[in-house]
Amino acid sequence: MAPPRRFLAVATAVVAVAASVVFVNQAEAAVPAPPSGMSLVFGDDFTGAAGTGLNRSNWLYDIGTGYPGGAANWGTGEIETMTDSTANVYQDGAGNLVIKPIRDSAGRWTSGRVETQRTDFAAPTGGKVRIEARLQQPNVSGAAAAGYWPAFWALGDAARPVGATNWPSIGEWDIMEDINGRSSVFAALHCGTNPGGVCNETTGLTSGERACSGCQTAFHTYAIEYDRSTSPEQLRWYLDGNNYFTLNSSQVDATTWNNATHHGMFVILNVAIGGGFPAAFGGGPTSATQSGVPMLVDYVAVWQSSGGGTPTTSPTTSPTSGTTRDAYAQIQAESYNSSAGVQVETCSEGGQDVAYIANGDWLQFNNVNFGTGGVKDFVARVASGAASGVSGLVEVRLDSRSNTPIGSFALGSTGGWQTWTSIPGNVSSVTGTHTVYLTFTSGQPADFVNVNWIQFR
Repeated sequence: MAPPRRFLAVATAVVAVAASVVFVNQAEAAVPAPPSGMSLVFGDDFTGAAGTGLNRSNWLYDIGTGYPGGAANWGTGEIETMTDSTANVYQDGAGNLVIKPIRDSAGRWTSGRVETQRTDFAAPTGGKVRIEARLQQPNVSGAAAAGYWPAFWALGDAARPVGATNWPSIGEWDIMEDINGRSSVFAALHCGTNPGGVCNETTGLTSGERACSGCQTAFHTYAIEYDRSTSPEQLRWYLDGNNYFTLNSSQVDATTWNNATHHGMFVILNVAIGGGFPAAFGGGPTSATQSGVPMLVDYVAVWQSSGGGTPTTSPTTSPTSGTTRDAYAQIQAESYNSSAGVQVETCSEGGQDVAYIANGDWLQFNNVNFGTGGVKDFVARVASGAASGVSGLVEVRLDSRSNTPIGSFALGSTGGWQTWTSIPGNVSSVTGTHTVYLTFTSGQPADFVNVNWIQFR
């Protein structure tokens, strides 16, 4: 599971997506109009009578503690039994799906997990697919929330015939997860091999924890958009229309990416109790955990755009892979070619910086030319508002993230996340052209640094 991250402030009022969809935080909403250039391929706004189950032509219920032939406890260690009872899964008559975990007098938990019957939600070559839900996380926090694990996510179509025994290679897109009532959201792509691999399983390629103010007490929209009209392809995660996390296809090898994305997906909604993810943040359930607090889902929608045409360059500041960088000129941090766990934000010194950097995150800069003279040191423009006792290392590695650092420096708080200072670090002599990695190491899980630029000298 992802470590805690510095909170991201998110607007919860009316927010407009770049694709021109406007979200209004009312109690009940119909499926919105399609984003520009897209059409609706699936939608359900749960307008059934109070106490009724779901339309089984649209949804199937997962029953028990795992897929037939699959891993026990759904492969996550969660402890509830999933049912199709209207005690656990029902429409409330007010336009919402209710998924309610319940503990009986013997301490046994039941809950609900439902999947779309369709498994063909895909982005065509040159097109996009967007999967979105408007929902309210279970309104519970503190000790009463220990073990709660609501989720909105999607699995690759090949998972269904075999009980997901081919996970994670077939792809898992986690659109919304929260654990233990933390009023936050986690996003992730699971792919490749388990354990480890290029997708860092079982954690996956993750956004880390992002604050979601009011997510227990109000409805918010959560979405993922898979875009094959750009090069490199992108997976983008949205909270209330704000793109807060992006992964590029160039961050993993083509086979791993294609296996996780180039096919149909099916959508899953569930509230688990217990398991590995809640355990990483304090555990649960306990005797103090409150029974019967539901996740409410206003609508689920899937939109798609047709393919065709030549993919455009992804809207990033990254140079193309063939561009040569001068090691002795300032390299803007946000011009990375690939990254993990970070986000670009507006910088007080002008332009942008790379933020939300914690242990295990990294930036990759391709084709950095050091010439023949031999570099002696490097300097990085950094800022930190980390709490007392939180610090870490900024490291330079060449050609592989697993290679030994050629230089590094330690950093604690500079007095604020936009309080910038330039810190030098000695490096081993380097000549020629290399892929440069900035890697970040800390003994604490919290974010500890922002980076504006680096330069070798």
